[in-house]
Amino acid sequence: MQITHLGHACLLVEVAGERILVDPGAFSDLDGLRDLTAVVVTHQHADHLDPERADDLLGANPGARVLMEAETAGKVVEAGYADRVEVLGAGRSVQLAGSGVMLTGVGERHADNHPYVPRVGNTGVVIRAEGEPVLYHPGDALDGEPGQVDLLCVPVSAPWGKVAESIAFVRRLAPARGIVPIHDGLLNDRGRAMYLKHLGDFGADGGVDVLDLRGAGATRF
Repeated sequence: MQITHLGHACLLVEVAGERILVDPGAFSDLDGLRDLTAVVVTHQHADHLDPERADDLLGANPGARVLMEAETAGKVVEAGYADRVEVLGAGRSVQLAGSGVMLTGVGERHADNHPYVPRVGNTGVVIRAEGEPVLYHPGDALDGEPGQVDLLCVPVSAPWGKVAESIAFVRRLAPARGIVPIHDGLLNDRGRAMYLKHLGDFGADGGVDVLDLRGAGATRF
């Protein structure tokens, strides 16, 4: 498995011949992405699905399957790619043809922001391939139950976020290989480093490995 952090919550996961893009949002570097086999969107917020660039991204990848959380899928009915959209609901598994890579939806609701912002749907995704690490990208929720995972994507900072809740999320799911920081586009380098230290030091008794991919390019696991 090879993972590239493309900014904020967006990851390119390359595994078993598949190129899977998760959460191509407004803070992400989406230029030049080609030969995608799947695009997964966990929820409708613009930092996870950039409506201004979605048409171009999907137009450049006509063979990619487009898997979206249910409410998000309903909102793109007017888009030119709407006929390609499949709903990835909680508990639903989709196998990518020919590779055996399995994408499984986890969870239904976005984390609570505050009383002035309505909660929306949110379905994270587990990516599994035989002989490869199991990766879980939760979108914007910390209550999902993905089962045992090797690589856990952890939102670092958000209007709805609290570091104590992120630490509890890591400790509860106890990833075998470590955590991949995501949802960090709102932080400067010093503030981000402070969050990562808290997660690494307290995400497990004795600490947890922080697999920091920001600026690292494609990283193999």
